Amino acid sequence: MNDWITGFLDVVQSVEPWLRTLIAGIAIMLETSVLLGLVVPGDTVVIVAATGIEDVVQWAGLVGACVAGALVGESIGFAIGRWLGPRIDAFLARRWPRAAERWGRAERYLRRRGGPAILLSRFLPVAHSLVPLVVGASGMAYRRFMAWTAPACLAWALAYASVGWLAAGSFRELSERLHGAGYVFVAIIVAFLAVVWLGKRWLVRRESRHMD
Repeated sequence: MNDWITGFLDVVQSVEPWLRTLIAGIAIMLETSVLLGLVVPGDTVVIVAATGIEDVVQWAGLVGACVAGALVGESIGFAIGRWLGPRIDAFLARRWPRAAERWGRAERYLRRRGGPAILLSRFLPVAHSLVPLVVGASGMAYRRFMAWTAPACLAWALAYASVGWLAAGSFRELSERLHGAGYVFVAIIVAFLAVVWLGKRWLVRRESRHMD
């Protein structure tokens, strides 16, 4: 286990820090743009990039890139929703009924919850890709949208960038004197993902009444 994880971390660190950071930022931008969050695993890319962090400067750079990528991606979704919102709704109703149903749920959620729906949607599956489009179509001011989504993007980036750095840093400190250091690395990642999964399930149950 230790040898495998050491090899993995060495591969990640062999990539230039600026390139790792750029890739993570682009992945998050794609994840938050126009339903691409359904296929682009931005959170996985960020965690992997974070395992290569060597100091607080690289950590801050990764957090900044993730926040910037998320805001750019959500701004793209907002702009498309503002320009094409009714057409998207009609197209989905004709071609993709299940997606049209999710669009309708996102509309109801935004109408009933307002700004908090934007903030919380960053942590909800599917909604984090749909809500920027729906917000743009709703006519909400872009400044208000940014005021609600920016804190959520920052919190998300801090959590994912930090856990990867923590797991890799703990492993490097323990690997030379603890045979099971690899299990510590895996335990940190698994524990974090379990907390995220449980948190999302709780949030979905809590917020679903505003969508139905």
